[in-house]
Amino acid sequence: MQRNEFLNRLNEWLIPEQVQDYCPNGLQVEGRESISHLVTGVTASQALVDAAVAAGADALLVHHGYFWKGESQPIIGMKRKRIGALLAADMNLFAYHLPLDIHPDFGNNAQLLGLLGVTKVEPVTGMTPTGILQIGTLSAEISGTELAQRLTQILNRELVATEISSAMVKRIAVCTGGGQGFIEDALAAGADVFITGEVSEQTIHVARECGIQFIAAGHHATERYGVKALGEKIAAEMGLKVTFIDIDNPA
Repeated sequence: MQRNEFLNRLNEWLIPEQVQDYCPNGLQVEGRESISHLVTGVTASQALVDAAVAAGADALLVHHGYFWKGESQPIIGMKRKRIGALLAADMNLFAYHLPLDIHPDFGNNAQLLGLLGVTKVEPVTGMTPTGILQIGTLSAEISGTELAQRLTQILNRELVATEISSAMVKRIAVCTGGGQGFIEDALAAGADVFITGEVSEQTIHVARECGIQFIAAGHHATERYGVKALGEKIAAEMGLKVTFIDIDNPA
């Protein structure tokens, strides 16, 4: 598939123009014109770039790419090494941040809720962009403790932080990654428990004092599933070879 055709298809699915983001979405580093093998992963770290090069990929598709607002602009040090490796391999780098968080089907939030068996998922109204916080319902109530155990098994890793109890929960709100600041929005939307990736000091106090259970399950761990699902869609609908490579990160 030609690079520009591939990019156009991604943009049709993810509609990056609908959000104001902290980084450019789409093609970040230009490589060869033809793409037949795509590697997907969470973050375009040196380890993932090297793994994609070793796999002989034509392109790398990630959730966390480069050129974030506020970062140092000179291409030196770590940034030079990463971009240099991509250029040397003539490899394309595609990255989608918020568009991949909010997508109703293969977005990070929707995928995590689906893995938990949550149904009737909808975006919490009044949030920008729409879908950054999503909420749904379990088929049957379980305790917050049981929910944490289920999430630990699904993610196959220990949770970062929890404020949970034996109280029963049914309405679950999710914002993957660094979404801890949305805990009060989750509470206002009627959630019994709020799941995100990270935790701040004040998050625990809000959970304790406002009566909402809280789970921080890891930024990387909660955002593995959107790009993986997108890769599976690409393989099915574009006919490309797609390899998901998970470079673990405990944060």
